[in-house]
Amino acid sequence: MKQQAFELAHEEEWVAFAALLGQLGHGRRFSTTVSAEDVPSRYRRVCHHLALARERRYTAGLIGRLNEMALRGHHALYGARPGLQRKWGRFLLSGFPRLVRANWRSVLLASALFYLPFFGLPLAIQKNPEVAYLIQDPQSLAHMEEMYRSGNEKFGRKDAADTDVYMFGFYIWNNVHITFQVFASGLLLGLGSIFFLLVNGVQGGAVAGHLTRMGLGGNFWSFVITHGAPEMAALVLSGAAGLKLGFALLSPGRKTRLQSLKDAARNGIAIVYGAALMDVLAAFLEAFWSASALVPAAVKFSVGGSLWALMLAYFLLAGRRYV
Repeated sequence: MKQQAFELAHEEEWVAFAALLGQLGHGRRFSTTVSAEDVPSRYRRVCHHLALARERRYTAGLIGRLNEMALRGHHALYGARPGLQRKWGRFLLSGFPRLVRANWRSVLLASALFYLPFFGLPLAIQKNPEVAYLIQDPQSLAHMEEMYRSGNEKFGRKDAADTDVYMFGFYIWNNVHITFQVFASGLLLGLGSIFFLLVNGVQGGAVAGHLTRMGLGGNFWSFVITHGAPEMAALVLSGAAGLKLGFALLSPGRKTRLQSLKDAARNGIAIVYGAALMDVLAAFLEAFWSASALVPAAVKFSVGGSLWALMLAYFLLAGRRYV
C-alpha cells in the first residue's frame, strides 16, 4: 500500500487516539463514544501501524509521528500510574474517613462497647471503691499508683530507666498487636471483638477510677488525654472492622458466607491499616509527650482536647464533597 493511501485509511483513527491521550493527560472526562478502556486496543493498533510504516520505509515524518503517539500511549498505560505514596495520601485524606463513615453502625456499636465502661466505671468507683478490686488485683493497682505519683520524671512507665525511643518502639508493637488482635478475633462470629473491646474498656476504666479516687487523676488523665485520641479510636475502629467480619458470617444475605466474609475482610483490613497508622501516632505521643512530667497538666489537657476535636472533625468531614 502506498503511503498516501495508508494515511488516508488511518488518519481518523490516529487523530482520535491523539485526542484520547490528550484527555487522559489532562484528567478530563471521556466522551460517550470514547473511553479509557479504548487506550490499550488503540495503542496496539498504532504500534502495528508504526511497524508497517518502518517495514514499508514510509517517510521519516510519518514514522516520527507514529512513534511519538506510540510513546505517549506507552506512557499513558505504564508510566503515569500513581505511586504508593500518592495512594496512601488519597487514602488518608479521603478514603479512610469515608470508609469509617460508611460503616458507622459497627463503629457506633464498638464505641459503646469500649467507651461506656472506660468512662462509666470511674464514676461507679467513686461511690463503690471495691469495684476496682473486683476487676484488678491489689498488686496491680498499687503498681499503677507508683507509676502516676507526683514527683516521677516519667508517668505511665514500669521502669523509669527506659528511654523514650525504647518506649516508642514498645508502644508501636503493643498498640498494633492489640489492633490486629481485636480485628482478627471478629472471625469468631464477632464475639472475639466484643470480648476484647469490653475487656480493654473495663480494665482501663477500673484503673482510671481507682487512680482518680486516690487523688492521682490529674496525672493519669493528663497522661492519657493526648495519645488516647488516636489510640482509643484505633482500638474502636479495629473492633468495628472485626464486628463486620462477624456480621458477614452471621448474616451473609444473598451472598455465600465465603463471599460475604471476603467483602467484609477487604473493607475491614483497609480500616485496620488506617488504625495501625493511628497507633504509630499514638505511640509517638505517648513516648515523647504524654509521659513527660515536665509538661504542665493544663497544657496537656489543652493539646489533648484539641486533638480529640481534630480527630472527630476528620472522621466526620474529611473526604466529603460539597456542591
